[in-house]
Amino acid sequence: MNVELITKDDLEQFKGELLKEIRIMIVSSKISEGTKTWLKGIEVRKLLRISTGTLQNMRLNGTLPFSKIGGLLYYKYEDILKLMEGKNDAE
Repeated sequence: MNVELITKDDLEQFKGELLKEIRIMIVSSKISEGTKTWLKGIEVRKLLRISTGTLQNMRLNGTLPFSKIGGLLYYKYEDILKLMEGKNDAE
């Protein structure tokens, strides 16, 4: 009989991974309802539950690519998913 010990750190790691997957599923389901390819800043902030300043920092440090058309900033849904999955190779 094999006995494996699960430590508190193991549980914390599992919790983090589980929450990350749940967030991705929630964002995916919200977007797939509208099937939008491009999102405005306010939509991105609501999905990621971040402030205007945090979104600006993500733009400035290159974490989240964007396109500016006129005076509006747009973000690709695909880039947001990559960011949430930790695959920030969108550049």
